[in-house]
Amino acid sequence: MFFHEIDDDLTLKLMELDDAKELFNLTDASREYLREWLPWVDGTTTVDDSRGFIEHTLRGFKDKKSMTMAIRYKGKLVGTAGFNSLDWSNKIACIGYWLGENYQGNGIMTRVTHHLTDYAFTVLDFNRVDIRAAHENTKSQSIPKRLGFVEEGQIRQAEWLYDHYVDHVVYGMLASEWENQ
Repeated sequence: MFFHEIDDDLTLKLMELDDAKELFNLTDASREYLREWLPWVDGTTTVDDSRGFIEHTLRGFKDKKSMTMAIRYKGKLVGTAGFNSLDWSNKIACIGYWLGENYQGNGIMTRVTHHLTDYAFTVLDFNRVDIRAAHENTKSQSIPKRLGFVEEGQIRQAEWLYDHYVDHVVYGMLASEWENQ
């Protein structure tokens, strides 16, 4: 099972089915906040929905197609982050993340994303890491900007959010750029 301590307060670990209730409670507590940018929130109405999500992430990890982990801050599950997709042929990892509303502003996601980026380059030996964020989601965009990712462009109507499409801004980091930081 993947487990990594980022610092004294912050860890990443593959989720287990036993995490379903805690994950659901976090989602439920931040439902309105998360719904603005995440299309899956309305479909998560029970602990079983969170359990199904965890099963999906574990299959993705087993098949080496993705790697989604629980973020634990001071022992509490506060969000998820990881590689939404792993393209082994082209050596590209796509990072995705979300954090419960009450845990914003502590530098958690910047530290997690830094760790994931470094892991993609130093452990997985990938060449590229992508992060996509909705054009209007400035909080999410601040993470790759802070870490020195290059804004590469915009994908029009990239995601359906309940009743409208949103554009995505694409950020990229190459292994050679990461080494030179």
